[in-house]
Parts: sequence; structure tokens; C-alpha cells
Amino acid sequence: MTASSKSFSSAVHLEQEKMETTDQNGIFYYKGCSVPPGRLCIIRVWSHFANCLSLVGKAEKKAPCPGLGLFYTLLSAFLFSVGSLFVKKVQDIHAVEISAFRCVFQMLIIIPCLIYRKTGFIGPKGQRIFLLLRGVLGSSAMILLYYAYQSTSLADATVISFSCPVFTSIIACIFLKEKYSPWDAVFTAFTITGVILIVRPPFLFGSEVVETDKDYSVHLKGAFAALVHAVFAAVTLVILRKIGTSVDYMLSIWYYVVAGLTECIIALSILGEWSLPHCGLDRLFLILIGLFGLGGQVFLAKAIQIEKAGLVALMKTMDVVFAFIFQIIFFHDVPSWWTVGGSLCVVASSIGAAVRKWYQSSK
Repeated sequence: MTASSKSFSSAVHLEQEKMETTDQNGIFYYKGCSVPPGRLCIIRVWSHFANCLSLVGKAEKKAPCPGLGLFYTLLSAFLFSVGSLFVKKVQDIHAVEISAFRCVFQMLIIIPCLIYRKTGFIGPKGQRIFLLLRGVLGSSAMILLYYAYQSTSLADATVISFSCPVFTSIIACIFLKEKYSPWDAVFTAFTITGVILIVRPPFLFGSEVVETDKDYSVHLKGAFAALVHAVFAAVTLVILRKIGTSVDYMLSIWYYVVAGLTECIIALSILGEWSLPHCGLDRLFLILIGLFGLGGQVFLAKAIQIEKAGLVALMKTMDVVFAFIFQIIFFHDVPSWWTVGGSLCVVASSIGAAVRKWYQSSK
């Protein structure tokens, strides 16, 4: 008998001993109930067989397929990028209303999932405040990003939103007491440089550069919205890190869509921007935005569960690649050299941070 079969056999006998007891009068008890001597042998055989099946199921649980987490991340990046493309295509509807439609469609899908998984709709008592903050800040970040997509180019908004890891390191250092190394400072400098190259503020680049861009003020608003999105997304990631695996990821998305829908209804009531889509194509885009956004969230959550965070962050830079491709193909808008240079700085910062985390975790 091999060592593995011996350990398996001992595990079965250990489970058997836990369920059988004998009192001082010699009467056998199985799971707390007295058993006649004639039936004891049958019960032992059946119990032994059941224990074998349960332990075999645990022993034969397969490990995730190598590279599956990276594939999930790539698929998530593609779904998010297609969703942002649809947001850019829908120009007659306010970004807040688009966010509201996305929350509604995601809610219709999340509710059956929560019922099936039996996780409840409120969450653990000690984590509810964090879930609420995650929902409010995460949905606010979504609204700001959608506004950025509508106000500036797809590539610029996507690249600026990628400054999120830098803010995550700073906020995690403040609230979670995580170490902020000199390398983090270097990555922060690269990211700030990239954002400056994309935004091109007049006091640094002069009025000549600004005058060459049409609607620079709108571009500036979109760039600022993308930057605030990155800050809110960073706080959301720190909150999720604080929560850890104690809460089902579907419950986290549930808080996200409930808080987002509440925010959108309040904002639309104040702005008076509520309006139904004019054509059938816009309505289709709104449905697809919700579906692709939910798919991106689910695959990203699954990727983080089975793959190292550094590799996930590294693969997530494909968002920028997809944004450039979609902008050129669907909008015939070739990014300027300022955008290309800024993108390289921000992506280099994200890749550097990801590689560093990967190296540290592999030690």
C-alpha cells in the first residue's frame, strides 16, 4: 500500500470514529442514536462507503487550468472596452442615465444569482459599512468614467483611468499601513507625467497646443472626470482588499448596482436629464453596456480569485490597446503623439508595479 493510500484509509477511519461511540453498558451509538447489534455492521459498511465518496471528492478537486486567470483578465478587458465603445456611441443620452440603465440590467441578473447562491442581500454584519462605501464610491467612479468617455477621446479617458494603481498604493499606505517604497514613488512620477502629456495644461504647453485642439474645455472636463474616477476606483480597491474573501463577490456587485441606481435617480432628478432613447439602436447599446459591464466584472473577480494580482494587473493593460484599436477603427480618430507618449508613461508605470508585485509574491 502506498503512502497516499495509507493516508486516505486513515482519514476514512478517523471520520468513522467521530460518528461511533459506545457507552459503559456496551451499547453502540451512531451519530447520537442507539443501534441494535444486528444493524451495526450494515451501518458501518454504508458509512464507510459514504466517507470514501466524500473524501475522494475532496481529493480529486482539480486545480485551475494554467493561464485560466490570465484568459479571464483578457476577456474582462475586452468586455469592458466594448462596453466603453458603446458608451461613446450613445451621445444623445447623459452619462448618468447610461449608468442607471446599466445598473438596472445588472440588477436583473444579480438577483437570481444571489438567490441561487443563498448569500443573502445584506451581507455579514461587520462588513456592511464597507460594502456600502464600495457601492457608493464604485458607482460614482462608473458615472465619472462614462462622462469622460463622452467628453474626451476613448484612448485618453482609458489611459488616465489607468492611473488607478498609483492612487491605490498611496491610499493603501495611509489606511492599510502597506509599505510605500521608492519604486512606488517612481511609478507615481511616471503616471503623473503621462497624465500631464494627455491633458496638456496651457500653463505648461502654451496656448498654441491648446488652440490646435477643438473643444479643449470639454476635453479638460473629461480628463478631470477620468482622473477623479481613478481616485474613487483606487479607494474602492482598498475597501475590497479590506473586505477580503469574507464576502461573496456577487454580493459586492449587488451593493454596487443598488448604490449606483440610487445615485443615478437622485442625480437625474436634480439635473432634469431623464429621457428615453430616441432610436432602437441606442436602446440596444444600453442593454449591451449593462451585459458587457457585468461580464467584465465577473471575469475580473474570477481572475483575481485564481491568479496572482500582479499578473492580473499586467494583463489588464490590454484595456489601453483595445481602446486605441476601437478609437481608430470606429471613430477614425488617430491619437496624437502627446496621447501616445502619455499612454506609454502610464502603461509603463502599471507594468512596472505589476512586475514588482509579482516578483515580491514569488519570493
